[in-house]
Amino acid sequence: MDNGQENTGGLKRGIMIRFRVTEAERDFIFDKMRLLNTNNIAAYMRKMAIDGYAVNTDYSDLKAVAAEMQKIGININQIARRVNMTSRIYEQDIDEMKRGIDEIWRLLKSSLSRVV
Repeated sequence: MDNGQENTGGLKRGIMIRFRVTEAERDFIFDKMRLLNTNNIAAYMRKMAIDGYAVNTDYSDLKAVAAEMQKIGININQIARRVNMTSRIYEQDIDEMKRGIDEIWRLLKSSLSRVV
């Protein structure tokens, strides 16, 4: 049933606010939306009207760190099983864990250097 209201996650938006812009202003708005990687003009305009700004957050560095941590977790589990079976830990196991941790630090330092 279309009652003229936008229903988003239980939130009903029944009031519409409209305004006119020039072609240049419209193009400028769309350019800014592209920079934020969004094509939802209603959400963009609502965010800008309420907060005055919109932030595009890039989580690719964080995802890379999480993936590296997952690999290390898998390696540690494999090493723990081997130690439990043989009662021995090998130098190469320790070196492998150190390499993984060094890679996480490298990724973190790299992403932090771009933030500052």
